[in-house]
Amino acid sequence: MVKATPFLLVLFLALGAHGVKKCSLTGRWVNDLGSNMTIGEVNGNGDFDGSYHTAVTATNNKIKVSPLQGSMQKSPNQKGQPTFGFTVQWSFSDSITVFTGQCFVDTAGKEVLRTMWLLRSRVEDINNDWKATR
Repeated sequence: MVKATPFLLVLFLALGAHGVKKCSLTGRWVNDLGSNMTIGEVNGNGDFDGSYHTAVTATNNKIKVSPLQGSMQKSPNQKGQPTFGFTVQWSFSDSITVFTGQCFVDTAGKEVLRTMWLLRSRVEDINNDWKATR
């Protein structure tokens, strides 16, 4: 029994080391509504850029691909499923959207982004400020 303990410990440590699957933001992402974005390489500081092509809009303007800039949390405590945020400057309207979220690897091994967003539209005066953020 004593000889089995070190083996079990080593096996446990080996399995534990591979327990957290890493999620990479870099690549092409598509959401449930058909919008898609491409995120370029994340640099050493956690900064990245890319493009976002939305499938939905509240304007009558023709939808265009829009640039995005963001940052991923880089810390010594990073466990492989990072938190991040990015801003999309819409090329076809007077609005901007910020997203924040986390990159996960689900039980099937698929990378998934879970995000929340705020969209700010331009309004003519401060009295209409209440309706400018969704």
